[in-house]
Amino acid sequence: MRIAILTDIHANREALESVLEDIRQRSIDRIVCLGDIVGYGPDPVWCVETMMRLAEKGAVVVKGNHDHAIEDAGEDLNSAARRVIDWTRPQLTPEHHAFLAGLPMIHREGDLLFVHASANSPSDWIYVVDAARARGSFAVCDARAIFCGHRHVPDLMSFGRDGEVHRQRFVTGHPLPLLSSRRWLAVVGSVGQPRDGNPKAAYAIFDTQKNELEFLRVSYDAAKTAAKLRALGLPESLAARLMQGS
Repeated sequence: MRIAILTDIHANREALESVLEDIRQRSIDRIVCLGDIVGYGPDPVWCVETMMRLAEKGAVVVKGNHDHAIEDAGEDLNSAARRVIDWTRPQLTPEHHAFLAGLPMIHREGDLLFVHASANSPSDWIYVVDAARARGSFAVCDARAIFCGHRHVPDLMSFGRDGEVHRQRFVTGHPLPLLSSRRWLAVVGSVGQPRDGNPKAAYAIFDTQKNELEFLRVSYDAAKTAAKLRALGLPESLAARLMQGS
């Protein structure tokens, strides 16, 4: 099975459209979304409805912190994020609200685990930024591969027989074998708001038969998304970072 894994869409229609078109051109059996469908971006309704349709067709969708903030006004967010969530909430219908509220925090499928932030404390929204943060996820489960988002920066770490967590190098667009002698944690990156200095939308494909993971980047019209943000009077900083990928 070839699984397309996307996360942190953040109401960016142009980015999600481009990623889904890229997925259509590949041999993909299933889509998994690791959350944060809404927040930061100008098209929450379109993005939520798109993910609802995909879920009806068998896609797996888990909850991100921005999705959670739609129903929980007390969710801790920075000022720009809070402003967009407060704007987003009334844009959504009761059906949209129910969909986001009903998303699971974590999804386990065989020896694969899917979560927005970290496996060890999903609702605390921990950023897996280094080996120390990754260790907690490896400690609480026996999954061979853990896939998460939240950080907006693609990353890959492994847990070896020596009991140590190691950061692994990878080349975008080149499948990497996930050796069975190690356990793995992949931070997929962001569809709608990359923060690694590359403004292209990020997602990944995992091939369960070949046991290979491929990180991918897709070009999209970031200027169009930024113009929508500005037209809506949403924070300029969010428009600017789309163009910079940071």
